[in-house]
Amino acid sequence: MAPAEYDGNDMNDEQADAQLKIDPELVTEILCRFLRAETGRAGFRRAVAGLSGGLDSSVVATLCARALGPENVLAVTMPYKTSSEETRRDSRTIIDWLGVRTIDLPITDQVDAYFARVGEAAQMRLANKCARERMAVLYDQSAAFQALVIGASNKSEILLGYGTQFGDTASAINPVGDLYKTQLRRLAAYLEVPERILAKQPTADLWVGQTDEGELGFSYAEADRLMVLMVDRRRRRAELLRAGFAAELIDRVSTLIRRNRYKRRMPVVAKLPRGTR
Repeated sequence: MAPAEYDGNDMNDEQADAQLKIDPELVTEILCRFLRAETGRAGFRRAVAGLSGGLDSSVVATLCARALGPENVLAVTMPYKTSSEETRRDSRTIIDWLGVRTIDLPITDQVDAYFARVGEAAQMRLANKCARERMAVLYDQSAAFQALVIGASNKSEILLGYGTQFGDTASAINPVGDLYKTQLRRLAAYLEVPERILAKQPTADLWVGQTDEGELGFSYAEADRLMVLMVDRRRRRAELLRAGFAAELIDRVSTLIRRNRYKRRMPVVAKLPRGTR
């Protein structure tokens, strides 16, 4: 699982790919131990997780079931009226495969009631409202089930800011936040997540036909190979260019990482000088 050492020469494709290799058996052991330890440290034995039928939430549900036992995991499905039939079907596939507890709580009524009151909104505003509504549901269910909310945002999404602040990025603990999407896919294969979910195009199902990579303008595979060198190995722009990465991709990813830094921080609290309070 340890990254390959940088040999002082310009990075190339093989070295970039080497940085993304993982030992999935060891990673699984570490993450299951993390889930047991952190839930126990907080005084809980159970987990609640949103399940979309996508790769990330499927991996998290699988890890929770392995770590805590399927009887101690509540998978919550929260479709909106535009959610695809594929999303619903794949969520059910994971629930049946793992044997976890489940509850289906559609969010259409409350989201539409809000916009009926305030007026129609742009597509992205609706998507963000849905993400935050789902997190409100998860935290309520965590109280009902006496469980911790488990996050499913991967490192690629976190760095790129591809998530809704206090929506899908919120959680009590996150077992997969240090894994790039590419690495998460390899972990999913090791965990034997059903093939149709492994093969799915990444999508948050925010609206009909929406895909992650279509919105971002590049693939996770491209971005991960770049970010593992840019972020983890701290390679400069000139080194990345010599490694064969396009200037447009470097600049786009750099901008997203910088612009979305606020999403990766707790709210900044103003500190007052002594004597002013």
